[in-house]
Amino acid sequence: MTPSTHSLVRPRPGHVDTNATPAARGATCLNVVKHPSLVSAAERHALLHQQPVTVWLTGLSGAGKSTLAYAAERRLHAQGRLGFVLDGDNIRHHLSSDLGFSPSDRRENIRRVAEVAALMNDAGLIVFTALISPRQEDRDQARSIIGEARFIEVHVSTALAVCEARDPKGLYEKARTGAIPHFTGVSAPYETPQSPALRIDTDLCSLDQSAQKLMDFLVSRSLVS
Repeated sequence: MTPSTHSLVRPRPGHVDTNATPAARGATCLNVVKHPSLVSAAERHALLHQQPVTVWLTGLSGAGKSTLAYAAERRLHAQGRLGFVLDGDNIRHHLSSDLGFSPSDRRENIRRVAEVAALMNDAGLIVFTALISPRQEDRDQARSIIGEARFIEVHVSTALAVCEARDPKGLYEKARTGAIPHFTGVSAPYETPQSPALRIDTDLCSLDQSAQKLMDFLVSRSLVS
């Protein structure tokens, strides 16, 4: 990577090599230069007719995060808008294939997703993330990377009993037998968002109703017309 080939370099919280010398730790800052785009955010907005945001869908496994995210993406596309879903399972097949599910690995996975979402927002896209992201401090890290103005936390608040009854991937059953360690809701905690921008319970709302509720929220914030 050279300054001429990498236009955006974002700080990465919590990943400073404390064993390195001060000169070595500062090498990246000294030798990598951020290059501004010749296309402004306003020009991207005018082209796409939308405001870039990241809708961070958090909730238990089986709550309906991915299903809701893809339904909202489809609705945006039907309206001539450009969105993209960063799905937790898909990310772990590629970008985060080297990570497990320990608290530190989860934090790193969330950091990576937030960095990608921030770049997509810079490009003008509306991003939907679908990750359990069980810890508030990790969601706060994502917010700090993406930026307060572009981060919308949505709690898919479907109850544990409902998620476990659905168990579309058979994960709860495996977790109950101990086959899956660190499983949120069974052997690992989920920290419920205290002040999300929106809550959606997919047990009380159909998929169409849930997707419409999310779209109505985006319209109410003047993010799409």
